Amino acid sequence: MEIKNPILPGFYPDPSACAVGEKFYLVNSSFCYFPGVPIFESTDLKHWHQIGNVLDRSTQLPLHEDGMSRGIFAPTIRYNNGTFYMITTNCSHGGNFVVTATDPAGPWSEPHYLAGADGIDPSLFFDEDGKCYYIGTRPNPEGVGHNGDWYIYIQELDLENWCLIGDYKLVWNGAMRKAEWPEGPHLYKKDGWYYIMHAEGGTGPAHAVCVARSRDIFGPYENNLMNPVFTHRHLGKAYPIRYVGHADLIQAKDGEWYAVMLASRPYEQHSNLGRETFLAKVTWEDEWPVFNEGVGILEEVVTVPFEEQGGETVTYGKNAKGIPFNMVALRNPVEGMVTAENDGYRMKVLPYTLFEPKPTAYLGIRQTSYHFTASTGVQFSPSENEEAGLALLQSEESSLVAVYGKHDGATKVRVLVKEFGKPVQEIASEKVSADRVFLTISQNGQTATVSYNAGTGEQVLVTGLSTKFLSTEAAGGFVGCTIGMYASANGKESSNTAFFDGIAYQAE
Repeated sequence: MEIKNPILPGFYPDPSACAVGEKFYLVNSSFCYFPGVPIFESTDLKHWHQIGNVLDRSTQLPLHEDGMSRGIFAPTIRYNNGTFYMITTNCSHGGNFVVTATDPAGPWSEPHYLAGADGIDPSLFFDEDGKCYYIGTRPNPEGVGHNGDWYIYIQELDLENWCLIGDYKLVWNGAMRKAEWPEGPHLYKKDGWYYIMHAEGGTGPAHAVCVARSRDIFGPYENNLMNPVFTHRHLGKAYPIRYVGHADLIQAKDGEWYAVMLASRPYEQHSNLGRETFLAKVTWEDEWPVFNEGVGILEEVVTVPFEEQGGETVTYGKNAKGIPFNMVALRNPVEGMVTAENDGYRMKVLPYTLFEPKPTAYLGIRQTSYHFTASTGVQFSPSENEEAGLALLQSEESSLVAVYGKHDGATKVRVLVKEFGKPVQEIASEKVSADRVFLTISQNGQTATVSYNAGTGEQVLVTGLSTKFLSTEAAGGFVGCTIGMYASANGKESSNTAFFDGIAYQAE
């Protein structure tokens, strides 16, 4: 069977996976989107079905009012003796914590915060003697001498009392001299060797996968002289897949090994989709892992010895309220902000805008292609300064918004642009009187067109608009773009609601 990369297109960074019997489970970072940590299930590594979100309650995922690239960093999923474990960092509240479940579809437990677990990007390892170990990253305790001067450390974890025990051991600070940002570590055991696999070089152009090994879990760990064992850092800016790193190994039931990892697909050297999930084959030579033997870089198509299932490669379940698992809100949404209704969604008009780090009225899906058309129909009777519509969102600092609302006593459709470091700009506006307006944003490469239909045919508001300002390179941060339904009263309290048809999204 042939699998096309990426296996999860769009903003699905920092993948971690585990195999349980004939099934694979995969989780991703979610940062300040809610619910957090999407979880997928597969039996063949090609067809992935989202079975839920690990963190689907505000008590599990307090996000406060941080920027978009805060919140949940780098989750790891593991399975041991009938229990699933997901460990991650909440950079907005509480730090490193573990949640558990007997069913990966949930419900997952409340967080077990780990006192003394400094740093980010934790992972768990269950040894053959039944002990559990925590591996993570922390700043160099002797002082940070250069950018990203951090260490990988290991410490035993008591799962009954949810606390670290014994002393921590600094085990590795990267493969390169003065390595920057050794992070995302995972610990494995094979044929009597303990392996640390991590990312270093930062999440940008120098991102890479590196490996070290030891006969003892606390080291000393020897560096693989082939490091980095997997990277695209040497392929140049024009190469279509960049920033490869943050890998996790999985072994299938037949004994074959694979790795999931993140990478980006820039268009005109700008990455609007964020970091996506890719797959590679792994073999072993001289007791070291080899990624895509004979190729050494990510392949567009991966051939695996599984039976083809057919159907869509990525599908989504729904929660008890009828909202698909792939739809996400911003931070901790207001209770009842969105309800599924008559094949659409009714959304409260909240005071907050997309241009501030607040629990804004927004519900979106991930952008998966540079060639797409997204539209929604909105039925809305706005009061003064109220508006509702469609947004292409990178963060509170960078977005493209098409809205129907009332301003200066007149109902209008408007196009708003927020570029990083600049004030919000209205780049188009037309007076419209209608109970129902259809709004469309389409993107072709790095150029966008915004149009509307108020019952008299489609009218173009903006065309030829560059979307490079929505890329990671221009806007910064760790997220990709989402496309969503949005409503705001622009700073005022409101009891109004807007009804949306949902998001019609077509991508090449």
